[in-house]
Amino acid sequence: MTYQETCEYLYNAMPMFERQGASGYKEGLDNSHKLDEHFGKPHQKYLTIHVAGTNGKGSCSHTLAAVLQMCGYRVGLYTSPHLVDFSERIRVNGRPIPEDYVINFVDNERTFIESLQPTFFEVTTAMAFKYFADMKVDIAVIEVGLGGRLDCTNIITPVLSIITNIGLDHTQFLGSTLEEIALEKAGIIKQRIPVVVGETTPETRAVFEAIAEDAHAPLIYAEDRAEVINCQQSEQGLTYRTEHYGIVEGELGGIYQEKNTNTILCAIRQLEMLGYMHPVSCDPDSPCQNKEVREGMKMVTELTGLKGRWQTISKEPLTICDTGHNLPGWIYLSEQLNSIHCNQMHILFGMVDDKDLEGVMNILPKKATYYFTKASTKRAVSENLIKLYAQQIGLHGDSYPNVNSAYETIKNRARENDFVFIGGSSYIVADFLKSCI
Repeated sequence: MTYQETCEYLYNAMPMFERQGASGYKEGLDNSHKLDEHFGKPHQKYLTIHVAGTNGKGSCSHTLAAVLQMCGYRVGLYTSPHLVDFSERIRVNGRPIPEDYVINFVDNERTFIESLQPTFFEVTTAMAFKYFADMKVDIAVIEVGLGGRLDCTNIITPVLSIITNIGLDHTQFLGSTLEEIALEKAGIIKQRIPVVVGETTPETRAVFEAIAEDAHAPLIYAEDRAEVINCQQSEQGLTYRTEHYGIVEGELGGIYQEKNTNTILCAIRQLEMLGYMHPVSCDPDSPCQNKEVREGMKMVTELTGLKGRWQTISKEPLTICDTGHNLPGWIYLSEQLNSIHCNQMHILFGMVDDKDLEGVMNILPKKATYYFTKASTKRAVSENLIKLYAQQIGLHGDSYPNVNSAYETIKNRARENDFVFIGGSSYIVADFLKSCI
């Protein structure tokens, strides 16, 4: 098979939540353990950091990987979903997994895979763990796919666990209350392994404290540590005055990154105390120098290939895309969009069917012109349904059958001093990056 045929096999021959929704989701770790045994438990051959949370886990994972790279480590990075190409999910020092490796993995293991009947994510996780071992990484940052307790990444025993925050998302799988969702996310907490929690509520704190106490796991609340003293918008992104790392220029520009950065810096402090943040090229007794943190945060996209986090596509007119896709994320995005001064705001918008569409749309900026559309996934909400609801709440715009047609219309209408935003779903951003730039 060619690389494209191999990817299509992975997408279509086994259940895939990202394309199918609930029918592509499977609970439990049985297949993950069987795949792990089959490949000789590859994840035990390197250190790992495990990152869960409702929002921010992708930004945190990529930024931690960038800082570790600047310290001289060979770093694996496993994230999901991909936006343009499958290989984005599995990286070593920012370089995507080679096409030949993906082809050979599937060719060599197809018989075993088909006998097991795993999901797409189970196979992809096994591929990532094996690839990192074959590439002899020093440490791998592993992002949870969905939830935590029953996520197939949860066979690892990391040196540090991170839970960014808890919000109401994927409620059909994780529970309908913050406490229930926190219980699932807290499933990544391991015996005696420190866990950094970024943001809490009174309900979720009680859950984290009970599980961490039972596991004898040191529990660190980033929101209580104030590693970020203050934050200001800059032309390059966000500028942070920090407790331990001086002035840090953060490349990622969304205002929601301030809390992510506080969590990241708190995690870095814990890694320092655990002895994992010494620059490889320096004296082993030398602590992490501030420059490694500063350079890593300043060059996240270059070092890791991160896309879609308040990403600037064009400056005339200013065009931004962002993968924020649920109500907790859109609370920040709406605030940022409402703060933008421009001649006319154009918003290309669509969502998928397991998100709080009405909740998000009720906080969208009223001042914008909307281009309602749907992504190329079965989970996409009809653009006409979105437009119908928009009319009921006073949002103005038209519907378009796909992202490309919506963006072509924006390009014909937008002027130099206008502002363009593309988002509502990771799949909207993915379609945009694939076909429009």
